[in-house]
Amino acid sequence: MSNQIKRIAVFTSGGDAPGMNAALRAVVRASIFYNIEVFGIYRGYEGMIDGDFEQLDVRSVANILQRGGTVLKSARSDEFRTKEGRLKAYENLKKHNIDGLIAIGGDGSFTGLHKLYEEYKIPGICVPGTIDNDIAGTDYTIGYDTATNTAVEAIDKIRDTALSHNRLFFIEVMGRDSGYIAINSGIAGGAVAIIIPEQETSIDELVEKINRGADKRKTSSLVVVAEGGKSGSAMEIAEKVNEKSSYFETKVTILGHLQRGGSPTYFDRVLASKMGIAAVEFLNDGKTDSMVGIVNNKMVCNKFDDIMNQPHAIDEESLRIAKILSI
Repeated sequence: MSNQIKRIAVFTSGGDAPGMNAALRAVVRASIFYNIEVFGIYRGYEGMIDGDFEQLDVRSVANILQRGGTVLKSARSDEFRTKEGRLKAYENLKKHNIDGLIAIGGDGSFTGLHKLYEEYKIPGICVPGTIDNDIAGTDYTIGYDTATNTAVEAIDKIRDTALSHNRLFFIEVMGRDSGYIAINSGIAGGAVAIIIPEQETSIDELVEKINRGADKRKTSSLVVVAEGGKSGSAMEIAEKVNEKSSYFETKVTILGHLQRGGSPTYFDRVLASKMGIAAVEFLNDGKTDSMVGIVNNKMVCNKFDDIMNQPHAIDEESLRIAKILSI
């Protein structure tokens, strides 16, 4: 370790994700291990503008590993989108002698770090924390595993009701631009169809698939819909299907923010811990304007220009498996 960094500030930004607290804990403990002072910034970029800083130690992050949400809070900041707002943030960083930043969040968080580096040369590393798993440069983002497990639990419970009645359930999961939660919770939950933003699904094809189940005397069916599907929301799709098929009584369940909360799975806790430590080590080794990622179970450091505005493509093998299992 070259120990170029003397004082780090860490914050969480954007939507909360299970495992953010585990990542924060790892950043704080790794910083102290390497004799780096560490400050927490409350409420993301908004707190950076307002000067809401607090020095952290080992006890500051005790008993947060298993907690969902983020103890540092999060907030959207329209002011930070302006040059005047970023100047206020920079002045507060210099006031606290911060010479390195670690953001735990999604692509918006990374873009904010990039802006600070472009304009003020503040070194920064992003730790990808978002349940959608929609960021290129990493196989998994923090929170995705927990959110998918939450969706599968809900799907299993909904199936109990579907089996008790002659019902077709459309279950909407999060994923405005990414179908990762939908496709994997759909496979795990035995969905007859999975509708994701990355693929166009025609209503006629969906009705045909549902009717084939009716011909086989199926007593229930489940369709998992990502909220950003090109065919519309779960409610809209259900209405279109109802116009063409009446075999099943149709119901819609929108899981919504249920998927964001809860205690992180062991996978997210370990992933967050590894990424938090890697962020400190990369930053201290002179890496900047970058994001930590895990690729083939190895930690990597991705430059902003290499991954931003790049889609995290759905695994074609997952699509093939879903198609085979849905007959």
